[in-house]
Amino acid sequence: MAAKRKKKIGSQPESLGTPSRWRLQHGGFSEPIREADPETGSPVQHRRAVDTLGMMLANGTITQEMHDAGGYFRALFRRAALDGMSRSPLIRLPGKTADALSERNMDARRKVAEALDALGGHESAAGSCAWYVVGLEMSVREWAMRQGWGGRPVAPPQAQGMLVATLSVLAGHFGLVPRTRAA
Repeated sequence: MAAKRKKKIGSQPESLGTPSRWRLQHGGFSEPIREADPETGSPVQHRRAVDTLGMMLANGTITQEMHDAGGYFRALFRRAALDGMSRSPLIRLPGKTADALSERNMDARRKVAEALDALGGHESAAGSCAWYVVGLEMSVREWAMRQGWGGRPVAPPQAQGMLVATLSVLAGHFGLVPRTRAA
C-alpha cells in the first residue's frame, strides 16, 4: 500500500501583493498608491512605510533642523554599514579581503562615533535612542519597550521626549542651528 500524503489545511501562502506579517509588525503602511512606472509605463502599486521623523515634523513636535539632523545621521549610519546584515560577494578573489570597508565607510563611522560622543556616548539615553530609533529606524515605542535605556524599558511618552532631545543635540552637533553663547 502506498502511503497517502496529507494536505496541510489552513496554511494559505501569504499574498505577494501586500507587506508580510513580519513587516507589518514593525510599523504601518499607507494605502497603496497606483501609478505608472516612469520607464515602462506599466501600472505599479507603491506602499509607503511610516516615517517617524516625518510624522513628528508634520505634527510640529520637531523643527526642520531636527528632522534634517536625523536624516543626516541616518544617512551616515547607512554609509557606515552599521544597519544591515553583513554581505559576502558571490565571487571571492584569492588573496583579497572580502569584508574590507572603503575609506568612505570608515569616514562615516568616524562621524557616527563623533555624533554619539556629542550625545553622551553609546550607552547614554540619547546615544541609544540615536542608534536604534534614528539609525536602525526602530519605532519609538519598540525601542522604549525592548531596548530602552540601560536595558530597562521606558514609557513611550518619555521615549518620544528622549528622541526630541536627541535630535536637538544632533542638530547642534551637525551645525544646523546656531549655537548661543552664555554671557
